[in-house]
Amino acid sequence: MLDRRVTILKNGETTGGKVFLVPQSLDEFLSQIFLKFNFVARKLFTSQGGEIDHVDLIRDNDILYISSGEDFIPSSRANVSSKTNSDWVTLNVGGKYFTSSKSTLIKKEPCSMLARMFAENHGSYLFTPSDIDANKAYLIDRSPTYFEPILNYLRSGQLIYDSNVNPEGILEEARFFGIESVIPILEQIVQVHKTPRDELPLTRRDVIDALIKCPYSAELRFQGVNLAGADLSKLDLRNINFKYANLHGCMLMGSNLSWCCLERADLSHAVLDGAHLLGVKSLCANMECAQLKSCNFEDPAGSRANMEGVNLKGANLEGSDMAGVNLRVATLKNANLKNCDLRAAVLAGANLENCDLSGSDLHEANLRGANLKDAAFELMLTPLHMSQTIR
Repeated sequence: MLDRRVTILKNGETTGGKVFLVPQSLDEFLSQIFLKFNFVARKLFTSQGGEIDHVDLIRDNDILYISSGEDFIPSSRANVSSKTNSDWVTLNVGGKYFTSSKSTLIKKEPCSMLARMFAENHGSYLFTPSDIDANKAYLIDRSPTYFEPILNYLRSGQLIYDSNVNPEGILEEARFFGIESVIPILEQIVQVHKTPRDELPLTRRDVIDALIKCPYSAELRFQGVNLAGADLSKLDLRNINFKYANLHGCMLMGSNLSWCCLERADLSHAVLDGAHLLGVKSLCANMECAQLKSCNFEDPAGSRANMEGVNLKGANLEGSDMAGVNLRVATLKNANLKNCDLRAAVLAGANLENCDLSGSDLHEANLRGANLKDAAFELMLTPLHMSQTIR
């Protein structure tokens, strides 16, 4: 009979097994087990729990369990461990080890190279024995520095990487592994990194650093500065000179812009809801489609906000206090001015075509020469007089 080799484990255990050649008798076998395990084995079981009473019942490469006399203990822990461990893989990427679950590598990007490597239906075909090192880790010949942010992205859905890591390298790694959802994010980051520092817009942090060093009563100069898209919400920005500045898409909710100079500044699509704009100077500024709901323009001391020639086309000023504001020859086509306080406001020559002034107070407002075509005046607090509209 050919030699038979079997693995022996203690009853109920999943590790610490030893390999034996099966002898001619069961008693001799139990004696050998005693010598190697220092354990008195009285019963021998198959992996299914069947008790073996003769060596002829043992087959080559069987996994057997020994007990000191107690009944067979199912190795449920082994099944759980096997199932759990089978979901985990170790990758050797350029000499650095990474451990991850297969579900992490597959779930977020099911069409990526990593997903195809470990998918149930074809994972076994993408690796050969030469692709696995001595520690049973899968060998991948790529840079670990750039692979780590990709793996973390698959884990959390957030792209996080050290500041000293070049995003171009991460982008190339994403393209290599086919992580499609992160590629547009990285392309935008790379573009920003390639943009000269002088051409980049200032950030909230940059503005705060400048504010800290300057008293609010002094004229801080941001003339012609690029602040596009910056979040400047709830900041005290009084008296700042923003002439010709690019504030396109800025977040300025609740900010205090009183007595600022916004002459010819670009505030298109900016959000200024709840902002304070007392005495602001915004001659010929571009505020097209800006959000200015519930803003306060009225200065109790009598300083009028000067918005002559401003472009407020499509802007939303609903509920704003604009008493006395100068909007002469301003463009307010399609603007929302519902429930605004426009008492004594100057709207002479303004374009109010298709403007909604429902519920607004226009007492003593100057509308002479204004374009009122298709403007809505429902539920006005005070009626318009002809003297207010005729030159």
